[in-house]
Amino acid sequence: MIKAVLFDLDDTLIDFMRFKKACCLEAVEAMVAAGLPMGKRKALKVLFELYGEYGIEYSRIFQKFLRKAMGRIDWGILAAGVVAYRRVRAGFLHPYPKVVPTLIKLKEKGFKLGIVSDAPRIKAWIRLASMGISDYFDFVITKDDVKGKLKPHSLPFREAVKKLGLKPEEIMFVGDNPQRDITGANRAGMVSVWVNRGRMKKGKVKPDFEVRDIRGILKCIS
Repeated sequence: MIKAVLFDLDDTLIDFMRFKKACCLEAVEAMVAAGLPMGKRKALKVLFELYGEYGIEYSRIFQKFLRKAMGRIDWGILAAGVVAYRRVRAGFLHPYPKVVPTLIKLKEKGFKLGIVSDAPRIKAWIRLASMGISDYFDFVITKDDVKGKLKPHSLPFREAVKKLGLKPEEIMFVGDNPQRDITGANRAGMVSVWVNRGRMKKGKVKPDFEVRDIRGILKCIS
């Protein structure tokens, strides 16, 4: 019997990549307007190549970008990009449709809820607070809480089991990434639910359930 539901955050509860691309587009346009000697399209390509190298959450990515694009950091151009990025970030963050009604329904039914995310602690909490959904969750586990270990490593899942005080089979894990979320949950003995938004292939990973949107998990626990 399921007693708790855990969620991945980015691209499960929030359209993270759409948000990231919108922020970066605004930042690049601002940097070009401030004097960056590179076209917008090429700048975006270089920026996301650097994200691929350093990680999508890397906090000093614009510094790396300017060193690659210009051979140095122009602080005026950097400031223009950072301000533009933050401006879009503040107004863009919102959960996928059906997320909030689903969370409300789960709380009404008495389920414990938690987040297990690969994001840094402060960024995960900022996203939750910006979307107004942090109060729905009993706890949030980020990579900073588990020595930097990322899913499907067992440590984030073990920490969640410890916090809940439940058996793994009493816990449902919901995520969008088959290789990280579903593989990790399966190895931990949890009930796994893959939110298939058409962006990733399942491969050989076998989730216990597959849904198209978050509301579908309600049928998995009924």
